[in-house]
Amino acid sequence: MALPLRARENTELDCTPPPQDLGAMAEVLEGQHGSLAAGIADFFALYHGQRGDAGRAWAWTGVADLVRTRERERLEGI
Repeated sequence: MALPLRARENTELDCTPPPQDLGAMAEVLEGQHGSLAAGIADFFALYHGQRGDAGRAWAWTGVADLVRTRERERLEGI
């Protein structure tokens, strides 16, 4: 069964978040999951990478790095 044209178009849209949104993603993930946030972001990066979605994998890797940087800054008192 063929998908309607509208459904086929939606599967080709690039929904990768822009770099400026990574900070917000990190804040939400930290707020919801605390110290587990970086690991959860790593999981999503791996999940999307294995499914061939390099843009989303890149975004989640950036979120994980940002969460770790923010955590390190909090611990060091910067």
